[in-house]
This record gives sequence, structure tokens and C-alpha cells, in this order.
Amino acid sequence: MFFGLTNFPVIFQMIMNKILWDLINTKAVRSFINDVIVEIKEEEGYNVVVEEVVKRLAKNDLYVKPEKYK
Repeated sequence: MFFGLTNFPVIFQMIMNKILWDLINTKAVRSFINDVIVEIKEEEGYNVVVEEVVKRLAKNDLYVKPEKYK
């Protein structure tokens, strides 16, 4: 952030909402600041959604720490 940490959580949440908007609308993904939760009832669709989330994060120069993944 070019302006320091002022309003950082709000700005970051807006960025995450913009990146994952269509997945959030289908209720497959929930985002809360630095947490992304994938909620898929069918097991076969889970990997597809996780892959899409990771692709979008990488495309926007964001990353996930594998040790925090559950």
C-alpha cells in the first residue's frame, strides 16, 4: 500500500471481493480479509473451485501459505 497501513483491512477486503466476486455470488467461496473458505457440498467440484481461487490469487500477485491450508 502506497499510503502505509491506513485502512489496509478495508482495502484488502475490497480487493478480495473484486477478485472472487462471481465465486462469492454462487456461495462456493467466502472471503473475510485474509481467509478464503471454499464451501462445496459435492466433493468432485471442490478441487475445481480451489484451483480457480489459486489461479485468481496468483494472477493478482497474491499468494497462499501452504502451511495455513486445511
